[in-house]
This record gives sequence, C-alpha cells and structure tokens, in this order.
Amino acid sequence: MNKRIGFIGTGNMGKAMIGGIINSKLVPASNVFVYDLDENKLKALNTEFAVETLKSEEEVTTNSDILFIAVKPNIYDLVLEKIKKRITKDKIIVTIAAGKTIKSVEAVIGEQCKIVRTMPNTPALVNEGMSSLCANEKVSEEELTEVKSIFESFGKAEILPEYLIESVIGVSGSSPAYTFMYIEALADGAVLAGMARDKAYKFAAQAVLGAAKMVLETGKHPGELKDMVCSPGGTTIEAVRTLEEKGFRSAVIEAMVNCMEKSKEMNKK
Repeated sequence: MNKRIGFIGTGNMGKAMIGGIINSKLVPASNVFVYDLDENKLKALNTEFAVETLKSEEEVTTNSDILFIAVKPNIYDLVLEKIKKRITKDKIIVTIAAGKTIKSVEAVIGEQCKIVRTMPNTPALVNEGMSSLCANEKVSEEELTEVKSIFESFGKAEILPEYLIESVIGVSGSSPAYTFMYIEALADGAVLAGMARDKAYKFAAQAVLGAAKMVLETGKHPGELKDMVCSPGGTTIEAVRTLEEKGFRSAVIEAMVNCMEKSKEMNKK
C-alpha cells in the first residue's frame, strides 16, 4: 500500500494496530506517523517499530492520508476540534472509540469529511484481530476496501452497518477481556490440581486457541464440536453439566447485554 498512515494516540489499541501494520509489512515504518502526549510512549514505539514520531496532532494530520484517532472517548471532540482545519477532503478519518458515532464526528469536523467508524480489538497485536467497519457516504467503496485492508493486515475484518456496532463491541471489541478471564480460570483449576502456573497458562491458552480455530476452519456449529468432545458418561460432559448448573452460558450472555447497553449509553452522550 502506498499510503501514509497516521495515529493520534498510542494506548493499548493504538499500539496493537501500529504493531500489526508494521509486523505485516503493509507499509514501511517510515510511512507511519504517530503522536501521543506521553513522550515515553513515543520513544518506546520508535525503538520497537521505527515509526515516525511527530510533535503534535496537527503535524500528524497534515502528514497522513489515512488518520486513526486512537484517543479516549472523553477527549475525542477536543482532538477533533484541534485538527479539523488540517483535514482536507482527500483525507480519511478512522475512528476506533466506543460511543463515537459517525454523526457525532461529522458534527465536529463537518459532513464533507470522509469518516470510517471501526471497532477493532487488541489481538491485533499478534495479527489475530477482529474488526468491523462502516463509513459515511463520502467514503467510496474503493476507499473503504483500502481501509479494510489495513485491518486485515493484523487479523480479520468485516464491513457491517453502523447499527450493529453494539453487538460487535460485545462479541469482539470487549470479549478478549472475558476470554482472558476464562483462560485464567482454567489455569487456576489446573494449578489447584498441582500444575505449575506457567504450564497451566500454556495449556489453557492453547486449548482456547485450538478450539477457536476449529470453529473457524471446520465450519461446524460450536454445539456439534462440543458434542464431539463429550463422551457418554465421561469427564467432559460432567464439566459441561457443572458449567450449565452454575449459569456459565447465561452469565456470558448477560455480560454481553450489559456491555452493549453501556455502549448505547455512551452513544447518547
């Protein structure tokens, strides 16, 4: 790709995407421009990825063809106000913040601007991200495909209508956190039975990774794959029975519902 990609903000998500772009060699590091208020973060990024670190939000905006706004939602509008005079009609603004709709961004920088709203997740750092994208009418199909290719450089991506953003946040954007909790709980169980902590994390994480790949690569229903492991009268069906008794499935669904409701509340502010 022959584009200059900019990032304002280098928190966990911003760093994950920068790492994914550089590791996949989508563009050379010299074509990635970054700014953050924290100079230590900028120095660390330059050391790790050799990206170009700049001195202001305005400078990154001027030097970028595709600009990622990767700051916290509470300062989003402040940053947009600061850079809006530098946003020319050919630049594409990519947002990644929960609660920031396309209309809310247009209200600050103008309806004439090209805006792509996305929801990535942190596994982008290891090239296993999952992202959704939607855009306003100023973004052409070709341009949206080009932005999608950036996200595909560090995982998988789908173009979905904006009204589905809450479900994306629940099932993908926030779900790595719940999955880490599950891996930790699996490892705790193994440690309880005497396994060393480092080995327990390895066994648990690899089991989750392998199970996820089976869903993606076999095309079989998760319930069918579960049934393949559950021998009659065996250990696995006993564990499944216990999980159902303790409300495992319901707890996950309720967590997602609350996550999605929180996102809706943020959209209203």
